[in-house]
Amino acid sequence: MGSDRTQPSAGTGAGALLRHGKLWIAPGVLTGLLALLLSLLYMGGILTPEGSLHRLPIALVNQDTGKPPPGARQNLGTQLTDRIIASTPEDDVQWRRLTREGAQDQLAAGKVYGALVVPPDFTSTVRSLAGTHPQRPTLTVLTNPGMGSLGSSMAGKISQQAAQEATSAIGRQLSSSPELTGAPAATRLLLTDPVAVDTHVGHPIGKHSGLGLSAFYYVLLLVLTGFLGGNIIHNSVDTALGYADSEFGPWHSRRPTVPIDRTQTLLLKMTMTAGLCVPMTALVMLACVGILGMDAPHLPLLALFSYFACLAVGLGVQAINAAFGNIGQLVSMFVFIALALPSSGATIPLEAVPGFYRLLAVFEPMHQLASGVRAILYFDARAEAGLTRGWIMIGIGIAAALAFGFLMTRYYDRKGLHRMVPHPG
Repeated sequence: MGSDRTQPSAGTGAGALLRHGKLWIAPGVLTGLLALLLSLLYMGGILTPEGSLHRLPIALVNQDTGKPPPGARQNLGTQLTDRIIASTPEDDVQWRRLTREGAQDQLAAGKVYGALVVPPDFTSTVRSLAGTHPQRPTLTVLTNPGMGSLGSSMAGKISQQAAQEATSAIGRQLSSSPELTGAPAATRLLLTDPVAVDTHVGHPIGKHSGLGLSAFYYVLLLVLTGFLGGNIIHNSVDTALGYADSEFGPWHSRRPTVPIDRTQTLLLKMTMTAGLCVPMTALVMLACVGILGMDAPHLPLLALFSYFACLAVGLGVQAINAAFGNIGQLVSMFVFIALALPSSGATIPLEAVPGFYRLLAVFEPMHQLASGVRAILYFDARAEAGLTRGWIMIGIGIAAALAFGFLMTRYYDRKGLHRMVPHPG
C-alpha cells in the first residue's frame, strides 16, 4: 500500500510540514473569512453616519406668543417651525413638536438627541429689526450628551443648519416687505442672517462620564468579562475533568477522565459561571468607580444590573460552547462581540447606521445592556430611558441560554454522543 503523502510522520520538522498544502487550507480559509467579515461589519457601520440617517429624534419647541405680522395667518415662530419640518426629509429627522417641559422631560429620559427652542418673543424681536432699535432674536439649541457625544453633536448640527436655513428664508421675506422700503443698508444686511443660534447642554451629565461614552465602555467591560470569563471556565472545567490537555509553557499533562455526561458538565459550568460573575463584576466596579472615579449614581442598582448582564453573557457562552464544541468560542465571539459592537448604538446612534445594524440591535445583547446602563448612569434610572427593556432582554437572554444549552446536551446524551477522549497509541 502506498503511504498518504498528506499525513505528517512522527518526528517531521516544521519545514517539511509547511509543504503540506492541506495544512494551510482550514486556517487560511477561516482567518481570511474572519478578517473580511470583521472589516465589513465594523467599517460598514461607521463610515456614513450622516448618509445613513433614519428618523433621528429631535425636539422642536415653539414658545413664540407674538401676534402674526400684517397679512399673515401665523406668527413667525410657527412659520419658522413649519419651514424646518417641511425642509427636512422625514426619513432623516423625526422632529417632535413639544412644549418646553415636554422637551426637557424627553431629554432627561434619553428619548431625543437634542432640541431646538424658539423663544416667546421671537415674532416681536424679528419685527424690531425694521425699527430704529433692532434686536437680533436668538434661537436655542439644547444638546443631550448622555446620548453619546456623536449623536448629540449630530443633533446640534442638524438643528443649527435647519434654524439658519429657515431664518434666512424669513429674512428674505421681510426684506421684500413694504415695512422695509428704504431701510438702511445695515438693516438689510442684518436681514441676510437675522437670527443668532446659541447652544447649551439640555441635560447635563457628570464630569467623569467620558463625554457620554462611559456607559458604552462600561458595558463593553461587562460583555468582555462575561465572554472571556465564560470561556476560561469552560476550558478550565474540561481540563480538570480530563477532557482537555493542560499546557503551561513546556509542561504538559492530562488528568484522569471523570465519567460525567454533557448535561451534568454544562450544569457544572453554568453554576460556576453564576458564582464567579459575582467577583468579576465586583472587580469591574471597583476599577471603574472606586479607583478611576467614574460617575455612577444608583450604585446598588448598577451593581445588580451589572451582575445579571455579565451572567447572561457567561451563560450564553456556556450554552454555545456546549452545542458547537471547539468552534463554539468563535460562534460566541460573533454573537457577543463582532455583531454586537457595531449594533450597540452607544457610540454611533442606531438612527445613523445602515438598516442591517438596526435589525441586529433588536436582539443583539450589547444594545440592550447599553440602554440599561445608560439609563442608570445618565437618566436617573428611568424605566422609559431603556432600563426596563434592558432587564427584559437580560431575562430573555438567560432563559434562552438555559433552554438552548440544556436542550442540546440532553439531545446529545440521549443519542449516545458522548465526548470522545483520545488515548495515546
